[in-house]
Amino acid sequence: MKKNILFTINNLNCGGAEKALISLLETIDYSMYNVDLFLFKHEGLFFNKIPKQVNLLEEPYEYQYFDMSIKTAIKDSIKKGRLDIAFSRVCAGYIFNVETNRARCEQRVWKYISKSLKNISKRYDVAIGYLEKNPVYFCIDKVNANKKIGFIHTEYDKLEMDSEIDLYYFDKLDNIVTVSEECSNVLKQKFPLYKQKVEVMYNIVSPSVVHNMSLETIDFSHKGIKLVSVGRLNHYKGFEMAIEACKSLIESGYDVKWYVIGEGEERVKLERMIKEKDLQEIFILLGMKENPYPYIREADIYVQPSRFEGKSIAIDEAKILHKPIVVTNFSTATDQIQSEENGLIVDMDAQSIFEGIKRLIDDIELRKNLIESLSNESLGTETEIQKLYELMKVV
Repeated sequence: MKKNILFTINNLNCGGAEKALISLLETIDYSMYNVDLFLFKHEGLFFNKIPKQVNLLEEPYEYQYFDMSIKTAIKDSIKKGRLDIAFSRVCAGYIFNVETNRARCEQRVWKYISKSLKNISKRYDVAIGYLEKNPVYFCIDKVNANKKIGFIHTEYDKLEMDSEIDLYYFDKLDNIVTVSEECSNVLKQKFPLYKQKVEVMYNIVSPSVVHNMSLETIDFSHKGIKLVSVGRLNHYKGFEMAIEACKSLIESGYDVKWYVIGEGEERVKLERMIKEKDLQEIFILLGMKENPYPYIREADIYVQPSRFEGKSIAIDEAKILHKPIVVTNFSTATDQIQSEENGLIVDMDAQSIFEGIKRLIDDIELRKNLIESLSNESLGTETEIQKLYELMKVV
């Protein structure tokens, strides 16, 4: 008999966890599992990539009140006779105003969102919160399942979350799955009581899919060195360091253009910085791209200037496309790059990023060696789905 599985995540906007979930849903064996998907919002770059075998549950209309202005939310919820939502929205509004850390804000607001949402009536064999915070909390508070699994897609400490809140939820999870050995070590140190629950499952990446999608034709006509980065435009991705490094490359006489694929809350700040350094025609914010692979394929060098990553899917994809890679020395970098062998790991500052790129531009032989090394690596992770099958066995 097929097992009934539920996955939950906030939405399917452009992010590593969202992309990883789509890859997982494309890989799972639907002869073994009936799969439901719960999204707080039916939106995102990957929304139209949901496999047809997946049953998409109805969007919770109550959630919208926590994603609109407080004045509109209170007026509309009272009009509909939902005084409970109006009260919860007022409480959430206070937290929105006083909590400056976005991750902790999401954690603290959840109890008010939770009070407004209905439980899912269907019973599941396994419920999976596929992202830290709300998706995990929803599985615990609102889902009836024989087994519950939570995914942590980043290095826990770096988000500065409130571990006391997560202690309550982690206690109720059967497994806590994360995406790299370093992320696993951090979780075990932070939550020693639950270290036996922690498992590692790498994000699923298919080389054949990446290669096939990379063949799409794009207008990418710069004749000089093309640099490409992929990531959300936020502080953690370090793009202000990239802009500084780009300025140094131009001042040193290099004919480069640097293309960044992604969107986020720091766009205005980065655009201002690009203008101040007169790089409007050099450092290009491309925004979201449903298919980033042709841009990576056309790159001469792929650069990941992050402050931290859980396990970067974009780096894996650049490796699959055999690109010379420069990454900063965030704590999980060595999980994916062996410096001088299949890429370069540089210090986490603009000068070091500049020097790493400069070295790869100048040393054609080094670039060839890195490409050759990557071409000999086995980079597919489709078999990681077997780990999930093991975890989803219900006693």
